[in-house]
Amino acid sequence: MNLIYINGKFVPAEEAAVSVFDHGFLYGDGVFEGIRAYSGRVFWLKEHVKRLFDSAQAIMLRVPLTQEEMGQAILETLRQNNLKDAYIRPIVTRGVGDLGLDPRKCSLSTVIIIATEWGAMYGDLYEVGLTAVSVAVRRNSPDALPPNVKSLNYLNNIMAKIEANIKGGNEAIILDSQGRISEGSGDNIFVIKDRKIYTPYTMNNLKGITREAVMELARARGYEVLERDLGLFDLYTGDEVFVTGTAAEVAPVTKIDGRIIGDGKPGPVTRDLMATFKELTQTTGTPIY
Repeated sequence: MNLIYINGKFVPAEEAAVSVFDHGFLYGDGVFEGIRAYSGRVFWLKEHVKRLFDSAQAIMLRVPLTQEEMGQAILETLRQNNLKDAYIRPIVTRGVGDLGLDPRKCSLSTVIIIATEWGAMYGDLYEVGLTAVSVAVRRNSPDALPPNVKSLNYLNNIMAKIEANIKGGNEAIILDSQGRISEGSGDNIFVIKDRKIYTPYTMNNLKGITREAVMELARARGYEVLERDLGLFDLYTGDEVFVTGTAAEVAPVTKIDGRIIGDGKPGPVTRDLMATFKELTQTTGTPIY
């Protein structure tokens, strides 16, 4: 029986619910994180919890737990469900209010933690590579809804995913309003050219935890990693392209908008980083038990 953490209590999944007046449900007014546990350890738990609190701070949402308490609640949710390998989704909503927009009507935030078994997001595509397509949907502008707020309003990403599905892509490539590469529907984007690794600045995309971990790994292995404004031309002409994310981990992209990337197979740098990242997730993290 899967147990869900809701405001300090563990509830069977089939009974887990929030009020229809919760502003997270009514307006997407809330924040969340995606976290992974591997072999009994939670990968970069403190960094994920900090990002959750940063997102909450940005939208003036009070989290009724300290960061330490949130981390412990996440670990206890895993223990309650006897999980060692899992995907974890902590959520903080504005809480119950009325049908108006005013967040001052919400007196207490709602905290939810979901933990479930999780396998390889892209299945056997890690061996052959993803097909990605650029989409017409543009990333929210930083001066409208900053992409670094990991909010419950994910319609921008969902619309990009819908378009990718229609076009036959495994993943979307979202541009900003200036035509610069932003991110995928749920992951950060990297391109390799002449063994140098490039990725967009995080002004127009999420400050990915996996992104940061892979950048550290790459530099430790002697690769030069550069943050740059990138366009579709850079992706089309790259030697290798890959994406990173908590759910996606490190996934190669071998075809973009009909263009074959490199030799059409996951490249050597990408494969090196995939293996190195896998080793990192299996050997580090916060113990659950």
